[in-house]
Amino acid sequence: MFGISRTVADGKTMEFEFMQIRQEPGGGILFIAKPSGQPEATFKLIKGGDREVIFENPQHDFPQRVIYRLQSDGSLLGRIEGVSKGKEKSAISR
Repeated sequence: MFGISRTVADGKTMEFEFMQIRQEPGGGILFIAKPSGQPEATFKLIKGGDREVIFENPQHDFPQRVIYRLQSDGSLLGRIEGVSKGKEKSAISR
């Protein structure tokens, strides 16, 4: 599965990110992110269910976790979280 996101301010794209979810030959599931101006990061699926999936890479600077949750209204909530500069951080996208 491929995806793209972008942040737009005043009609201009400020940031973008290419994303991919794919299955490894051994059966594991990976989330791969390629944000604008940053190196690619790979996160392994650590929890998968009907309404939520969690990908994790403890060695990544930030985020260390990528979470997707299916909401009761059918929308998809994305959340990133982890530690940055010694402090817990998170961000949500709908």
